[in-house]
Amino acid sequence: MGEKIFAFDIGTRSVVGIILAKQNDDFEVIDLVTEEHQKRSMLDGQIHDIVAVSDVIKRVKERLEQKHGRISKVCVAAAGRALKTQQTEVSTDIRQHPIMSEDDVFRLELSAVQEAQFELARQEQAEKTTHYYCVGYSVLHYQLDDDEIGSLVDQQGTTAKVKIIATFLPKVVVESLISALQRADLEMDALTLEPIAAINVLIPPSMRRLNVALVDVGAGTSDIAITNHGTVTAYGMVPIAGDEITDSISQAYLLDFPKAEDVKRDITKYKKAAVEDILGFDAEIHYEELVHEISGSIDYLAQSICEEIFTLNQKAPQAVMLVGGGSLTPELTNRIAHYLKLPANRVAIRGTEAIQNLKMGQDFPVGPAFVTPVGIAIAAKQAPIQYISVTVNGRPIRLFDLKELTIGDCLLAAGIKISKLYGKPGMAIMVTINGRSLSIPGTLGKPPLIRLNGEYATLNTPIQHGDELIVQAGEEGKSPDVTVKDVVEGHEAKTIYFQEHPYTMKAEVTLNDKLVDQYDKIRDGDRIDIHTVKTIEEFLKRINEGGYLQKLKPFTVQINGQLYTTQQQVCTLYMNNQSATLDSYLHHRDQLTIELKEEMNLEEFLEHAGLTLYEQMPVTFDSKEIQLQKPKRLFYKNGKKLTENSLISYGDRLTMKEYDSEPFIFQDIFRYIDIDISSAKGKQFKLYKNQQEATFIDPLSPHDCVEIRWIQIQSDRA
Repeated sequence: MGEKIFAFDIGTRSVVGIILAKQNDDFEVIDLVTEEHQKRSMLDGQIHDIVAVSDVIKRVKERLEQKHGRISKVCVAAAGRALKTQQTEVSTDIRQHPIMSEDDVFRLELSAVQEAQFELARQEQAEKTTHYYCVGYSVLHYQLDDDEIGSLVDQQGTTAKVKIIATFLPKVVVESLISALQRADLEMDALTLEPIAAINVLIPPSMRRLNVALVDVGAGTSDIAITNHGTVTAYGMVPIAGDEITDSISQAYLLDFPKAEDVKRDITKYKKAAVEDILGFDAEIHYEELVHEISGSIDYLAQSICEEIFTLNQKAPQAVMLVGGGSLTPELTNRIAHYLKLPANRVAIRGTEAIQNLKMGQDFPVGPAFVTPVGIAIAAKQAPIQYISVTVNGRPIRLFDLKELTIGDCLLAAGIKISKLYGKPGMAIMVTINGRSLSIPGTLGKPPLIRLNGEYATLNTPIQHGDELIVQAGEEGKSPDVTVKDVVEGHEAKTIYFQEHPYTMKAEVTLNDKLVDQYDKIRDGDRIDIHTVKTIEEFLKRINEGGYLQKLKPFTVQINGQLYTTQQQVCTLYMNNQSATLDSYLHHRDQLTIELKEEMNLEEFLEHAGLTLYEQMPVTFDSKEIQLQKPKRLFYKNGKKLTENSLISYGDRLTMKEYDSEPFIFQDIFRYIDIDISSAKGKQFKLYKNQQEATFIDPLSPHDCVEIRWIQIQSDRA
């Protein structure tokens, strides 16, 4: 059979008792009993008459005990209307913080929860935040320097922020529930929250990335829960539900409340209902007629639900799920879809058949009215809230054990300001280094001294019932104690190799214009100047090799009065065998070399300058390409003719003469080919260009095909 779970859904209209059998991850309904309240002992989900409610609980208990034996403990749920949710964002300055640890992030989250608790108390005009208990919170997002980030752990920056949504439960709600159970000789086995119960069985965590509204329409209240971004983002309630519809039917057809309730059920099930009004007249009511008569009340209920959804979600959700007996109100789904401007198929009633891994026998009623009772039984076991009591600095504190409780939760419940427990950082000092202001932070304040049962602990250390907790605020930080050496770190002497010779470069430091020792103390307002060799240019000047700076220019020659500049450098810098520039940054043990190229031959220079000595043209002879070439330009230096191998220097003045442009002709190819005439006896040759007969003086064009054909001479015979 498996483990048995006993759960009671104590609602405005009735009390539902349910027994589930749990086998691994599956659940089976063993029994289900419903008893209605004889009078209005509960209003809007809150117990107003503990004795009357206890009597109904006792009757449900006795009916179940007749079949299943004695019941001493039951799982129950606190009404959704009692939940209070509050969104809060807090920030902290982390400029003087090395990195954010998990404990720092947890402290920031708890500070946000505490701010939410204070804000809730202010809104409710309560003097003490301890009238409310935090029963859970979710982080909506973290921010680092105003940019959203997945995690703050190990992050550095200026400002860290966290935005949370926290859920609180008034103390009186649970205590009235416990009192009603005790009068019925029952003990609270576990406690859950009604919206959480329905959410857990209908919208598993894998679906909570969707923006869905779950509405539990009961008798007195309509409880709302919103999911988005993988969590439950908000809870809400409107004090309008199924009783509003029953009252409208009662008014329209002169029926007392119980008969009007029967009409509502019959219309939902059979689309018609037979009634006898208070005057004794019989009538048959049909679905369409009823909808017309109470249309205003249906609209009022739908509008109220939609307005609360908009308030909680700031927009229409992607879909709406309806549960609870009141969800069967005629036309309610269509009206909600209309007001939220959603397609009709995005608003649906969900019943017990939608609960995964649940088996219900044929004898038990199904539908939306029983989703919450089943959810209470399942959720109260999976995520129960239990009381635990601890002592904080000698004062007893009681907490709801909704999750694994930590020392941080104890401090929240005790009303101790989390942010006040951490020592403030010491005062920073301001100095100027090389003309730039620098703030040197003081030492960090120490975290609070926390002892749990005499042992040192942290804010996220778990607690148990009966633990004793002592908390002392952390010590304040101190102003920084720094020396010249501390700020010169990173500017130590470095050795640079220049043309394979080592040079040691030391930093020169002055404090308020005076040379100082590295162990001199630095005080607020001091001016420090650090003179170091950073670049190749600074290095060459320091070692008196500044002459090279004048040669770091492109190789340039003047031709016919016009400057020709090449990419080739007169002086080329190399650092660690890689090309470098004057502003290249030098590091310890870097190898610096300089390659001078103050001369180059004419052909190399012309190639870099985009000029040529010769004009060339390709043609094809015997299927082979031949480059025809003839002089194009002549160059002179100081009146002397230059060859292609003549050396020229940077800044030389050259004279260039160009040949008159004449085309290449057929006979030019003979300078590039060899002709075998040994077999030419008795033959004559003919010249061809591109398969056409040609002459020696025919001009040639690029890529022409030329050939010489030997033809047998025909002799004349008498």
